[in-house]
Amino acid sequence: MHLTMLLEMAADGFGDRVVVGPRAGGLTASGLVARARSGAAMVQEAGADALVYLAVNGPAFPVAMFAAAHAGVPLVPLNYRLGEDQLRDLLAKHPRAIAIVDPSSRDVVEQAGIACLDPSEWLAGTEASREPDEAAVPEETAAVIIYTSGTTSAPKGVLLRHANLVSYVFGTVEFAGAAESEAALVSVPPYHVAAVANVITNLFAGRRTLVLEAFTPEQWLETVRTEAVTNALVVPTMLARIMDCEADMEVPSLRALAYGGAPMPAPVIERALGTWPHVDFVNAYGLTETSSTVAVLGPEEHRAAVASNDARVRARLSSVGRVLPGIDLEIRGAADEPLEPGRTGRICVRGEQVSAEYAGIGRAVDERGFFDTRDEGYLDEEGYLFVGGRVDDTIIRGAENIAPAEIEEVLVRHPAVLDVVVFGVRDQDWGQRIEAAVVVRPGMAIAEEELRGFARDILRSSKTPERFWFWDELPRTETGKLLRRRVVEQVESLQGEPV
Repeated sequence: MHLTMLLEMAADGFGDRVVVGPRAGGLTASGLVARARSGAAMVQEAGADALVYLAVNGPAFPVAMFAAAHAGVPLVPLNYRLGEDQLRDLLAKHPRAIAIVDPSSRDVVEQAGIACLDPSEWLAGTEASREPDEAAVPEETAAVIIYTSGTTSAPKGVLLRHANLVSYVFGTVEFAGAAESEAALVSVPPYHVAAVANVITNLFAGRRTLVLEAFTPEQWLETVRTEAVTNALVVPTMLARIMDCEADMEVPSLRALAYGGAPMPAPVIERALGTWPHVDFVNAYGLTETSSTVAVLGPEEHRAAVASNDARVRARLSSVGRVLPGIDLEIRGAADEPLEPGRTGRICVRGEQVSAEYAGIGRAVDERGFFDTRDEGYLDEEGYLFVGGRVDDTIIRGAENIAPAEIEEVLVRHPAVLDVVVFGVRDQDWGQRIEAAVVVRPGMAIAEEELRGFARDILRSSKTPERFWFWDELPRTETGKLLRRRVVEQVESLQGEPV
């Protein structure tokens, strides 16, 4: 079970099919094999023990992934939005690497003593026909190292082995299951696990993959139409922007849209289902440590939730669905005991695709092989998983544990609220008090007392935010993940009245 095996299967099964890039001039499966092998030879000739990728997404990325696999070294995609000091720290962990680098980051990479090529130079180099010195690469070899966001601590390198990634592909995708006309549009950066997963799953299915280097809702819609995109992946903030834009919303070719990476506000997905009733929506929940998706809410479950008069069924639209067949999942309490359905605890998972391994540290699993995701959640009676947020985000007010996600889901339903984050700040009497930062929709206004009353009508008074901050935007990553700790730091540094 090795990534190169997936590529070879694709080349044998549909070698002449374009699998990367536009319909005209894209890379075929056979062409991807040739470039990957040539790229592997380049890596070996450089004496590198890793292939760093510090650039926007594009055709160079899948070539780099499979070149690294053929060379027997890990691909290390880094966040090109990091500051120079942070990049230096990460590059120092890979002093013998060769790097594919956008021109804007070239100086910091060269200063680290690492040889580098820009994406066009890399692709040009892989055009030459050459063969790597290819000894058998064990499936336990590291395929990819992805660094965590490091919002509360120094980034850790999540180590995904070939066996983890191939297990994920075999458990989720049918080989050559896509028609030659199918095309997938990916809008996440290459340093996100979803970008890695989409390269290998779409290739295995036989589906052509395109990427947006920089997302705008207008460009996304135009690309879907001009490239006849059938499948797409977005994060919740992207879907919200698409739904809010005033461009032409007609996407006749689109048949399936997957989303994940952050909680999806119910009003956004409800609006999307109404706008595109012909589209199959899929909510995918996973982590870098689990090689991407471990639970899925499928298309029919989306439609059933919207159409149902049963409150329990409708509530499933806020779930992430049921776990994949190859995954074992437990909800655990404070004493590490398994909890029955309906009770909230820590989400713990195990399975062949679960790496739970950090470079230089080792695997973070218990004696039964379970990985603690540090996400809170619960299962309903029929096995639907509801994710409530990170354990570290829990607000402890007095003796009560309060999940911010529960309050956020209420506040975002107010028609004037575009975005919201709920958090706890230090309080002498209660330990923590509940506050919220809100982004108001353009052209609308809302008073603090009105919003507090809206929340109080649905929530208990003890869960209603005591203070609201009105901001122009909230700090989020490119993949829509909320930087809650940064919000708390900003609020605690501010003085005076909310602004």
